[in-house]
Amino acid sequence: MRIALQRALTRAGYIVHIASDGEAGVHAARETLPDLVVLDLVLPKISGLDVLRALKQDAITKSIPVVILAALPEPNNKEELLNEGAAACLEKSDKLFEGDSTALIHTVAQVVGKAKTSSG
Repeated sequence: MRIALQRALTRAGYIVHIASDGEAGVHAARETLPDLVVLDLVLPKISGLDVLRALKQDAITKSIPVVILAALPEPNNKEELLNEGAAACLEKSDKLFEGDSTALIHTVAQVVGKAKTSSG
């Protein structure tokens, strides 16, 4: 899924860095200070929810917008993630990464645009 995500975002013109687990993701975000983090909730070492919390509690990374990718079977899950500081939540599906990644690219563009507008 990381490779499909990287491919879709690269095709859309974004520079993409990937991390293999939650711990590496938190470290990479602190080191590179990206414009956006796209975060899966199911990760090795540290869960995506714990990564989100770590990023939002750290003065260095708290302003980085985070788009969550998750299987969202319950409506409350999305609300909880937004309350934890996520900028947006997308439901994981094959369609999201394969031929039609329109929803992913639209959400990323929208969130990055808002972040640049509010910081500039």
